[in-house]
Amino acid sequence: MPRFIALLACLFSFSLAAQAQNFGASDALSSNEDSFLSVEEAYLVRPQTRDGVVTFQWAIADGYYLYRHQFAVQAESASETLNLEMSMPDGKRKYDEIFQEELEVYYGSHTLSVSLPDWPQPFELTLQSQGCADAGLCYPPRTQRFKVGDSGIVEIEASELIKAESEAKVASESIQSLADAPTGSTPWLPMVLLFALVGGMILNLMPCVFPVLSLKALSLSGGDSRQHRINGWAYTVGVVVSFVLVAVIILVARSAGTSLGWGFQLQQPGFVAFLVYLFFLLGMNFSGALEISGRFAGLGQQLTEGHGPAPSFFTGVLAAVVASPCTAPFMATAIGFTLSQSAAIALLVFVCLGFGMALPYLILSHSPALAARLPQPGSWMITFKQALSFPLFFTCVWLLVVFGNQTSAKDSAMLVGGAIALMLTFWIWQKQPSGASRWFVRGLALVSLIATVHVTLDAIRSEEEQASPLWQAYSPETLSTLRAEGRAVFVDLTADWCITCKINEKVALDVHSVEAFAQSHDITLLRGDWTRADPDITALLHEFERNGVPLYLMYPADSQAPPEVLPQILTPGLVIDAMRRASGAEAL
Repeated sequence: MPRFIALLACLFSFSLAAQAQNFGASDALSSNEDSFLSVEEAYLVRPQTRDGVVTFQWAIADGYYLYRHQFAVQAESASETLNLEMSMPDGKRKYDEIFQEELEVYYGSHTLSVSLPDWPQPFELTLQSQGCADAGLCYPPRTQRFKVGDSGIVEIEASELIKAESEAKVASESIQSLADAPTGSTPWLPMVLLFALVGGMILNLMPCVFPVLSLKALSLSGGDSRQHRINGWAYTVGVVVSFVLVAVIILVARSAGTSLGWGFQLQQPGFVAFLVYLFFLLGMNFSGALEISGRFAGLGQQLTEGHGPAPSFFTGVLAAVVASPCTAPFMATAIGFTLSQSAAIALLVFVCLGFGMALPYLILSHSPALAARLPQPGSWMITFKQALSFPLFFTCVWLLVVFGNQTSAKDSAMLVGGAIALMLTFWIWQKQPSGASRWFVRGLALVSLIATVHVTLDAIRSEEEQASPLWQAYSPETLSTLRAEGRAVFVDLTADWCITCKINEKVALDVHSVEAFAQSHDITLLRGDWTRADPDITALLHEFERNGVPLYLMYPADSQAPPEVLPQILTPGLVIDAMRRASGAEAL
């Protein structure tokens, strides 16, 4: 078994597992074979009025709860509607599987009070609430209407209300039947799987993957066709297993109450540092500047000339590792859909992603005619291999930028020093002389390795916030304040490791025409940086059923109107048109 590639695979598995060490595990939801209570039985509410204050008192059935954030009370007269300020006690903090975040809920009983407006009676109150059952059923939002008059407050039993409650019951039953339905009945699942397959295939064209795959593919020229087929499937298994491992970590984190999205590993400076070192060593090896001999047996030779299923399997693992920074637009839709579905569907999509990435090599391994068209090995491969080192070096530069934004420019420079020290370690190790002096040389290699570890840990632990001079930092509080003031707001959720995000910022967002239009029409620009994990940004992504960046939202000046979701590929004209609609400006 190729020891060096196996070591890289173990390091990758350890790096991913380290991201999940704080996630823990959650208990499975208990099943409930009995029928669920009706909304009236689960949440019995009685209103009382005294001295101009109405108090709603709930008796909540065991195993059911109400959401604090879903309460709302309005007073309505013939000419006016008023949102009333509510007073209620603190509830219990609970991670909710429905909303995929920690929320405040009420069990057992609940009291809500509002002060009545000084209006001529009678007038009406509209009470909104929503609750769920611990067994997994979530009721649709419930609206109740009450009449306030001289005799007190009474609930209106209108035919429309009865109809609405009937529809709510049907909706509840539909939700439960959908939860019990087989995964194959999920709408648009074949299309999502197709996007996942195509997205995985596109990864082979990325500068992270292409050098490794191209040299591996050239090894199919000549030789035993049966062995090539075995190696092709071993490579495929290595890729798919790696993608499934990422999926399992995300799903475990989700069940434990932690929100993760695609690319979560790139939010960890430690994993980014690992990738910098990996790409740097690969590039040095491809260029011929670093030939690791002895026990490590030459990484480039193992990738291209290793025989048997074991080298092919670990080459697949390595290809999946180096694919981590390279995401494609096709993958965003599939991943966003996947992480909002059941675990079975999520794993199926990740399997398709991995299979799509392995598919070109698998086809070549099963087609002697195609393999015969590949160039025959020769001295030209040395030049070709050296040329492939440059995409790897450019990938290192980009990852260093990501690492610098996660920490600081100084720490990014320290990481470069760590990469040089790591190369020095390998160089010293392969220069071991014979005799007693070899222990001195080994000691120098050990010192160089210790220096690499020390510099890397110092760089990872350091953090430095970098504020953008052109955009305000996004926060839920800032957005709420601006919307309450009637301001139009453009929100850009981005990350330094998101290639699409950086391109959009360069060509469509951080440009004079867009910024000038925003300033002249009083549009506030907010940017949420998801380069490192941020629960507020994660919550906003989940609100719009997204599990990755980019996400562009254009909130109109009307605080009651929903935002417009812009596509993932932007142009200045597209952004300005959305701003014009949001601000109410007339088309030019």
